[in-house]
Amino acid sequence: MAPRIQSRRVSNALLPYLTSSSVSSIPSLSPSSQCLSRQFSATAAPQTKLRRTMFAWLDGEGAALKHHTPGNTNYVTDLNLEHPGTRPFPNNPSFVSESILSEELRNEIYARVVEQKNSVRAVSVQFGVDMKRITAVVRLVELERRQRAQGKPLALPYARAVHEMVPTTPLGHGERQQFHESINDLPAHPTTGPQIFYPVPESRSFTRVHAGRVFSGAPALEREVAEKITHPSDLAEKAIENPSSIESVGKGGNARQVLQPADVRIPHPQLVKLELDRAAFPEERRKVTQLHNQRIEHQEKAEKERRERAQNRREKSIKHVEPEGGRFDYRFSDAVFTAETTGKDGRAPWAPGRRYGVPTNDRKRGTVKIPTRVEA
Repeated sequence: MAPRIQSRRVSNALLPYLTSSSVSSIPSLSPSSQCLSRQFSATAAPQTKLRRTMFAWLDGEGAALKHHTPGNTNYVTDLNLEHPGTRPFPNNPSFVSESILSEELRNEIYARVVEQKNSVRAVSVQFGVDMKRITAVVRLVELERRQRAQGKPLALPYARAVHEMVPTTPLGHGERQQFHESINDLPAHPTTGPQIFYPVPESRSFTRVHAGRVFSGAPALEREVAEKITHPSDLAEKAIENPSSIESVGKGGNARQVLQPADVRIPHPQLVKLELDRAAFPEERRKVTQLHNQRIEHQEKAEKERRERAQNRREKSIKHVEPEGGRFDYRFSDAVFTAETTGKDGRAPWAPGRRYGVPTNDRKRGTVKIPTRVEA
């Protein structure tokens, strides 16, 4: 039997507050001491059936999970599998443990974008990594290098331990690169939510272009214009070069662009043309690659020119004033208060004076302060 702690005299601070009935039920108390005596035990808790089963499993089958193999997962579900899996919870097979970028792949992405001056779009296609993740990797690696230069400590042991215990996407050396994730996912557009019954004659061609116009409430295309569209991806090049060329429906604040086919709205519309070229020229890989590279260069050039034109328009609308001997450069721009610049209620996020001149609704009662929709 386990040893017991020596009994001690424990003062009872609640004794004066006890009722007469409760005091009378303790005949062993002496009125002079006003104290209670209690035995404190250090005996181990009794072993229940569930505890015995748990410790038996930890000493038997579960002993293999005590130490993990670096580079492999250490999930409970791996005990019954020959190769490590990606589902850590036996009772929740729908949950999948996603892979993270390895250190080599992360540094290679940074080198391709920053040092070799490759575009984010091209690097995304090469490594199968989403463009948003590419930009995040570049920023984080730049921040890490800046902290190293400043002599700040980094949580390297923690990062090393995480990379050893979760699935990672390695960098392919001399072989086909393993894609990290899907890079052409397209969220459901809110316009496609309602179910529409639209009768179409069997003799008429009805593609994704026509379906987008039906969802947007736009009139049907003229026959001559529709015949020029051989594939929905033909609209991608024009939309990239000049986004304002997309037709709009509605008036005033209710105006919206016509829903474009998925071939235009995906992050990498040039990949659709790539697959079409592979089907058209199955034996000419060099020609297919050349056409793909030309298409990417043309698209990047068009996007760069569009950004420069937008920047020039902003610069022309801003007046710069540099006082003599001053330390600051003042910039003035004319504020145009219309429904397009300030919104219907004058509180649009892009409206001038929103930060200083117009109070926000964040502190008002009864207003919805959480997002009510997701912009596709």
